[in-house]
Amino acid sequence: MGINKQQDEAMMRLAITQARLAEAQGEVPIGAVITYRQQVIGQGYNQVISLNDPTAHAEVMAIKAAGQHLCNYRMPDTSLYVTLEPCLMCSGALVHARVSRLVFAAFDRKTGVVSSIDDVLAKPYHNHKVEWQGGVLAEECGRLLSDFFKKRRDQIKSEKAN
Repeated sequence: MGINKQQDEAMMRLAITQARLAEAQGEVPIGAVITYRQQVIGQGYNQVISLNDPTAHAEVMAIKAAGQHLCNYRMPDTSLYVTLEPCLMCSGALVHARVSRLVFAAFDRKTGVVSSIDDVLAKPYHNHKVEWQGGVLAEECGRLLSDFFKKRRDQIKSEKAN
């Protein structure tokens, strides 16, 4: 698909913008962007709390937007950029949507199933293979998440003290 490092970083910066939208709403700051032929066709950010929807992860929101844009539930020749390694649900959505390429920033040592705690995308039972790359702008995205959770912990401590 002719993807290069500059393109990956530019798209990840758009995903970071989406993550900041989540953060502004009190959601865990994770953002995602989907491209088709290097054009953005879908964006999303975590909205599980605001929508009362456990499936409203950034990746799922972006996939839904891309499906509407393409008028199709299949998304070959697309790339999804997300600020954190996907969980099991989101990895499954990538396979079912036929996303061609996944690029993520920070590795998730607790629930990331692309590489950290499992390699679910490499399982032989899938009828579609998603190419992936991790670590693009990982430090910046990891810091965004760390800062968010530190603020949240500090807020909880402050509330308990009062």
